[in-house]
Amino acid sequence: MRTNTACRFVFVVLSVLVSAPVVGFADGPADNIPDNVRSVPPLGIEVPEEDRKGLEEGLKALDSLIGQIRLTKHADQARINALLPDVEIFSRAVHQGLEYREFFSPGDVKNAKSVLAEGRRRAEQLVKGEADWTTQKGLVVRGFRSKIDQTVQPYGLVIPDSYDGSGKANYRLDLWFHGRGERTSESAFINQRMKQVGQFAPKDTIMLHSYGRYSNAFKFAGEVDVLEGLKHAQQNYRVDEDRIAVRGFSMGGAGCWQMAVHYPDMFFAANPGAGFSETPEFLKFFQQETLTPTWYQKKLWQLYDCTGYAANLAQLPTVAYSGELDIQKQAADIMEEALSKEGIRLTHLIGPGTKHAIHLDSAKLIESKLDALAKRGRQNLPREVRFSTYTLKYNRMFWVTVTSLEEHWKEARVRARMDASLNQIELETRNATGLKFSIPAGSSPFDLTRRVVVVVDGQIIKTERPQTDRSWNAELHLDGDEWKLGPAPRAEGSLLKRHNLQGPIDDAFMDSFVVVRPTGTAKHEAVQKWTTSELQHTVEQWRKQFRGDAVVKDDSAISDQDIASNNLVLFGDPTSNSVLARIIDKLPIAWGDDVVRVGKRSFDAAHHAPVMIYPNPLNPERYVVLNSGFTYREFAYLNNARQVPKLPDWAVIDLRTPADSLWPGKVVAADFFDERWKLKVQTESK
Repeated sequence: MRTNTACRFVFVVLSVLVSAPVVGFADGPADNIPDNVRSVPPLGIEVPEEDRKGLEEGLKALDSLIGQIRLTKHADQARINALLPDVEIFSRAVHQGLEYREFFSPGDVKNAKSVLAEGRRRAEQLVKGEADWTTQKGLVVRGFRSKIDQTVQPYGLVIPDSYDGSGKANYRLDLWFHGRGERTSESAFINQRMKQVGQFAPKDTIMLHSYGRYSNAFKFAGEVDVLEGLKHAQQNYRVDEDRIAVRGFSMGGAGCWQMAVHYPDMFFAANPGAGFSETPEFLKFFQQETLTPTWYQKKLWQLYDCTGYAANLAQLPTVAYSGELDIQKQAADIMEEALSKEGIRLTHLIGPGTKHAIHLDSAKLIESKLDALAKRGRQNLPREVRFSTYTLKYNRMFWVTVTSLEEHWKEARVRARMDASLNQIELETRNATGLKFSIPAGSSPFDLTRRVVVVVDGQIIKTERPQTDRSWNAELHLDGDEWKLGPAPRAEGSLLKRHNLQGPIDDAFMDSFVVVRPTGTAKHEAVQKWTTSELQHTVEQWRKQFRGDAVVKDDSAISDQDIASNNLVLFGDPTSNSVLARIIDKLPIAWGDDVVRVGKRSFDAAHHAPVMIYPNPLNPERYVVLNSGFTYREFAYLNNARQVPKLPDWAVIDLRTPADSLWPGKVVAADFFDERWKLKVQTESK
């Protein structure tokens, strides 16, 4: 489909003003009752028999072609394999809609037929080794195979008419994040991206619409979906890596805030609209919710609360938007306050007399500002870096990486200034115990003949000279009160929290994982019943909330390759799960026939079970998780701001209290491991 670029902007801006935004139903006290939680997504309509038969026959034909593609040998087999997800996304979308009743209106059924038709058209082409959609302009739907669970995931593109894939020019790309839509199944999303340009489509710009794995505000697997979709687009289109912007409205605005503060060195600009930017104040203000968080929940809010990362926007030009009368203006207001404390003034455009929509005049101004910022592009090597984080999950800002912390979930700060005339870097730090500096080839401003001096917290350290390719790298670690050159020494086999191996439990589900099903019987009946139920809950909710198929294998089928390549999510106890039996004596929490022991505390194993995350003793480069999926449950699905971790690195569950929409049972003990993955001497009180 081709769309005239000159007309596109007028159309999309008008559509913003006249169309009601899709915001779901999370909008008040009715969704504040944990004992009365409606289903998300809701249950769809019964598909009429004639329509069902037509869809099933269409799927059978499409799946037959997909099977043929897999079996046929082509001269360029690698290319065919890489393009197969572009076909499979259409099959998966309609299969999901039929199997789980996720068509919500007759219109959805009709649109599914269009989705199937495009899937079949592509499949027929790919059988012959052809793929015209790869050079198509206008609206294009693409797919990739996710590293998390090997499912195919869709994303949408708007390719400008000016795009020349064979030329030398690289193109600006804007990521756009959609609003909350509890009925935005894969089929609905693909249909939208086949027919709708979207709210913005700047000239000579590729627009990438991320599915984000449904309705999670582009967090957790949704966050990974954004990064994987962007990577796929960069591999297949001429994208200027210095002109990538992140944008969104409503729930998409929330996603934009979190991506902006966590990955500020990826983008030339951020443009969040409405949404939310943190959890507690938004829920009190928007949801009118009375919050009673545990002490560890308060700490875990800091994973996605953007206010604590406000300093990071010193490096990322940000154009925020709110409607004057929009209750979700709170998101930008609270970020404006947080930025003001950093001495930073937020550009906050406000649509006059406007509720939850983008005002026409504001839209024009947003576009003019982003166009101007795109001409300058992303900073490649800022001479000053201001960086704030609470976790090593988000540990990098341009040429500065924090490699270790004194303590997780307390703010870590780094302010670094580069002075080429002095061949020097000056740093001020807080709560950071390891630092790495990386200036790539051709970028070092330092004199090749002199050592680079690093002044960190007043201490002078002479590092190596830059190399002749104009690169420079160095690493420091804190030893007591003294900074020293090089990485911190570690005894063989010792553990240390580090990037992507820092917890909490939910982090295991942001990379490839395998759910390990026990083939034995647990020692105690209550444990058997609970672990079986929680495994089922994990698999079902992974599909519903993150739109994937959890890979599930019996404990007896786990291979060395599984251990090498995946986080292992073990259900059962040491009696029922043979993989857990292999490692139980290497975990910091003891689990015997009679007692679950955590430090000096003991719990009756007949009706208690631990949940935890820990580096896998069989492969410390990967996690092992005990008896848990992602830790927020059904109540949290009703508002995206609630979708944050509920449990820290470990917890003990009293199984005599049944699992509900909030918790897997009664949490009788919980805490984080320290920076060396050891139990803390004293567990904090609630």
